Amino acid sequence: MTIDSHQHFWVYDEERDAWITPDMQVIRRNFLPADLKPVLDANHVSGCVAVQAGQSDSETEFLLQCAEANDFIKGVVGWIDLRSEGLYERLERYSQFEKLKGFRHVVQAEPAGFLLQSEFMRGVGQLVAFDFTYDILIYQHQLAEAAQFAARLPNVRFVLDHLAKPDIKNGDITQWAGGIRELAELPNVYCKLSGMVTEAHWNEWEKADFRPYLDVAVEAFGTDRLMFGSDWPVCLVAAEYEGAKGILTDYLSMFSDAEMKQVMGGNAVEFYNLDMY
Repeated sequence: MTIDSHQHFWVYDEERDAWITPDMQVIRRNFLPADLKPVLDANHVSGCVAVQAGQSDSETEFLLQCAEANDFIKGVVGWIDLRSEGLYERLERYSQFEKLKGFRHVVQAEPAGFLLQSEFMRGVGQLVAFDFTYDILIYQHQLAEAAQFAARLPNVRFVLDHLAKPDIKNGDITQWAGGIRELAELPNVYCKLSGMVTEAHWNEWEKADFRPYLDVAVEAFGTDRLMFGSDWPVCLVAAEYEGAKGILTDYLSMFSDAEMKQVMGGNAVEFYNLDMY
């Protein structure tokens, strides 16, 4: 069983989705469940987790509607204002949606110190009461801050998205590797092996480019805290779904069958508490 722990849907809006720059023309259009289902089927993927791409309440509602109408969407990571005074009541309302598994904020776009703000930390801490998770989306220079953040909230289940976006294009690994190892020391933090192709030379990468980064991730987190994520459709700027998935399956071919199953699906099911029936 393979589970894609990280993908997105959107109805393209040029103003809202300004992060999709002109050189990403291939994804400047709508991407909906009907577009993904045949791709998952062709790649023998049993289900997926839809992750927020916009920061609004309507984004979370949109993803929940997608999940309600499509059984292959096993979980949703939405957005909520984690600094809101009425957060607890809103989380209580959201807890009725079985497929809503957690939340994410685009911290990579925030200034230094954002994760450690008392209001933000207090909000993330409230996720525990409803068994919600938190996805950490940062750049590699924010890893030390993320480690402090996760250490102060030991009861929250965290997952690092996209390996904190290492500079694969330039082969820079030393500083990133140190940050990854520090974060991985915290047992409440998992990591998604996702978003790698877009950090490499688009359409010019080779599978060998990713091996040093995967080696560090496995050494730091072990195969029981890593999970496959395609980052579809963002990955399409640099690779088709099959190519993005193949980087990881080829790498994992030297591991045991049990370890491969963990990374390719089992860990995502456990972390997000996905209902596979």
